[in-house]
Order: sequence, then C-alpha cells, then structure tokens
Amino acid sequence: MACSAKQSCAATVALSDHFQRKPLALKPQLLPPFPSQFPKKCNQTSLLARRPLCVSASSVQGFGYFDESKDPKPRESLAPVKAYEAQRAQPIPINIEFDQEVAQKLKIGIYFAAWWALNVIFNIYNKKVLNAFPFPWLTSTLSLAAGSLMMLISWATRVAEAPKTDLNFWKALFPVAVAHTIGHVAATVSMSKVAVSFTHIIKSGEPAFSVLVSRFLLGESFPMPVYLSLLPIIGGCSLAAVTELNFNLIGFTGAMISNLAFVFRNIFSKKGMKGKSVGGMNYYACLSMMSLLILTPFAIAVEGPQMWALGWNKAVAQIGPNFVWWVVAQSVFYHLYNQVSYMSLNEISPLTFSIGNTMKRISVIVASIIIFQTPIRPVNALGAAIAILGTFLYSQSWVTFRHHNVQLERDHDFHVRDMVGKVKH
Repeated sequence: MACSAKQSCAATVALSDHFQRKPLALKPQLLPPFPSQFPKKCNQTSLLARRPLCVSASSVQGFGYFDESKDPKPRESLAPVKAYEAQRAQPIPINIEFDQEVAQKLKIGIYFAAWWALNVIFNIYNKKVLNAFPFPWLTSTLSLAAGSLMMLISWATRVAEAPKTDLNFWKALFPVAVAHTIGHVAATVSMSKVAVSFTHIIKSGEPAFSVLVSRFLLGESFPMPVYLSLLPIIGGCSLAAVTELNFNLIGFTGAMISNLAFVFRNIFSKKGMKGKSVGGMNYYACLSMMSLLILTPFAIAVEGPQMWALGWNKAVAQIGPNFVWWVVAQSVFYHLYNQVSYMSLNEISPLTFSIGNTMKRISVIVASIIIFQTPIRPVNALGAAIAILGTFLYSQSWVTFRHHNVQLERDHDFHVRDMVGKVKH
C-alpha cells in the first residue's frame, strides 16, 4: 500500500512537471495593419487626429477566440495599439456684425417704402370714399379724429412716450394747425371733384408758392437756379390743367389753396416751433388734435349731420358693408403716412426727403391712373412729367442754397470767435 501510494505521488509530480515545462502557447492577437498612405491622407485633410487606443480584453473578446480566464499576463502588460480616432466636432462661433452705415440705409429704405405705400393706399381709399360719399369736410374730420385717437391710445398704454408740452407750445402750434386744417380740407375737396392724378399734378407746384411767398411776403432772396426751376413747374402744371379731360374749377382751386396753405404751415412751423422739444411723431399728433378741434365746428356748419346721415345710408345701400371698411382705412392710413413722413425727417437730410417726396408723388399718380383707369392724353402726361421734373430741380437747387448759407454762417461765427479771442489776448 505504501509503495503504491509513493508511485502515484511520483507520477503526479512528474505529470505536473511535464505541464510546467511545456506551457500552452497563446495565439498572438494580430490586427490588420492600416494602409501605408493613411497617415498622409489624415494630415492632408486635418479631419482626424492621432490618439493612442489601448485594446482591452473585453474589446477583443468579441472576436471569438480570446478567453480572459486563460490569460496568464496581467492587464498592464497589454501593448497599446495606435489607432486613428476622428476628432470631435467643436462648435464654431459665428459673429455677424452689421455695419452702422448699412443699418442706417436699411432703415431709410424701410421708411421710404412705408411712406410711399401708405400714401398710395390712403389716396386710393380716400377717392373710393369720396366717389360714394361726396362729403369732403366730414371725410377730413374723420381722418384727423382717427389719428388723434390712435395717438391717445398709444400714450395711455405707454407704447409711445407722451410729449411734455406747456401753454406756450400750444399757442405757437395754433397758426400751424390752422394752415394745416385749410390745406387738408382743400386737398380733400379737390379730390372729390377731379381725379387723384390731376390733384397731385397741381400739388406738385407747391415749391412755386413757397418761393413766391418767401420772396414777396418775407423778403427772402434766392439764387438764380431756384428761380429757373420754377419755370418747368409752372409750365408743366399749366399744360396738365389745360389738357385735363375732366377739368373742374373747384377741384383745381382746391389743389391751389392746399398748396398755399401748406406753404404757410411750413413757415409758421419754422418760426413758431423753433426751439421746441416736441418733434417727429408726437409733433404731428399734437397738430392733428388741434386741427380736429378747429375743423369739427366748421364741418358741422358746412355739411351738417342730416346730410351726412342721408349720404351714409345711400353709400351703404350701394356699396354694402365694404364702405365702412373704406372709411376706416382712409382715416387710419392718412395718419400713418403722415406720421412716417414726420418720423423720416429726423433720419434723413432735406435733400433726401425732397427726392423721396417727388418719387412719392409719381407713385401716387401712376397707381391712381392704373387702378381707377383714368383717361389721360399724351400731352397731359407730358405736362405732369415736366412739372415733377421741375419739382426735383427745385429741391436740388434749394438744398444747395441752404447748405451754402449754413456754411457761411459757420464761417462767420468762427471768424467772430477768432477776433474776440485775439482782443482778449
């Protein structure tokens, strides 16, 4: 028994020595090599970056021929295998800064587009209302009332800041409001009698009234180019009036009175409102409110509620509910286009404004002819073109003259300050 036990023990030791002397060889874990030109492509594209990757047992286990339990080597002895990993995408900051000059041009373009569009829409709806409801005094009153109500709501809801006014402000505004009321009513009376295009052709002669009033009533003098620019204005308006197919004396007179009234409005505004802090949108709002107070009693006296009621019922019976929308539209758009024009005065030069006003009148004339299919003769169109061209030339000459005077005043002030300084020293 003892002998057999010794023999079995010796056999076991020998067998273990046999296995220790002949360990099992592990199969090398070979990965397919990368192409030789792969690093070059990566360097050229700069999209991939070289980063070392350590191949772990868990990652190799998926290949099917690696057994982690039979691995005699520690985990740290695994050789790192260099591979290529795509670089993570990084956010690219994009800073877009608009040039102030470009932003200012864009703002002016928006002002001009809104000004022209609102003016065209107002004239179209105003003419529609006057064709169905020939009461220009009430129509003018509703336009001023709509603008006043809109601005009161804006001030109450703090959408717009209310102006700070005093009694002196309203006293200075009164003559401006009187002239504005007369010009507004006269223009509306003109458009109730003649075509929109004819009214605006006559109204393009406003610069001639401005120069004549300033020369003979205020004693101002102008250079020769300003006087010469009046010739095409007067000639073009005369040619358009003579060749107008549907000429009406009341319509023609209304447009002429409107020109004269607006000239005095501008003169009173420059003299009386100089140095006042209210301007732009709020200035026109105050002007509309005072004009409404002036116009309302005269509108009641000239036309009266009884005539308005009869005319209103007749217009609604003929047109239908759309007539109410026409009245609302012409009232709202009248205020909006005037408000934008006053706002644009704070952003652009007088020359740019005058050019924009000329282009606005052209757009109104063309749009009204197309929409209302107004018959027009070639000679009549020629007269309109000459008058508008004269208005443009007048704007150029007048602005150049004003710029020259301002420069002379600056040079004079600088010379006076220089002389005073020398006397002190």
